Order: sequence, then C-alpha cells, then structure tokens
Amino acid sequence: MSNWTSLWYIWLILLTVFLLLLCGITASCIKFCCRKKRPPVETLSRHPYDLTAIAIDSDSTAHSTVT
Repeated sequence: MSNWTSLWYIWLILLTVFLLLLCGITASCIKFCCRKKRPPVETLSRHPYDLTAIAIDSDSTAHSTVT
C-alpha cells in the first residue's frame, strides 16, 4: 500500500472540498444573521387605488354587445 503523504493530489482534493464546504456554511450563516437583524420587507404595497365605475344603460349598444 502506498504512503498517504506521497498522494498529494488526494490531499489537494480533500482540502478543496473542505474549503468549499466551509465557504458555503459561512455564507449561509451570514445570510441567516443578516435576515434576522433586518426588519421584514413588506411585499404588498398599501397605496390606495382609484376605481372607476362605468354605468351602462340597458338600452345602450355596449350592453347589448356584452350580453
């Protein structure tokens, strides 16, 4: 069986995987902590909307076209 210290490329792969995992965990923790400190963002706006009502007579051409 070969010596583990001579297999430098396996150590390099393991180190790369470990660093990627560490970066992912760190980024998740930072994102989680920042989300807790910020006030929640409202998704629905509370601006009033203008509504326009159009009255249609029963004798109008628009009413006969719709029905």
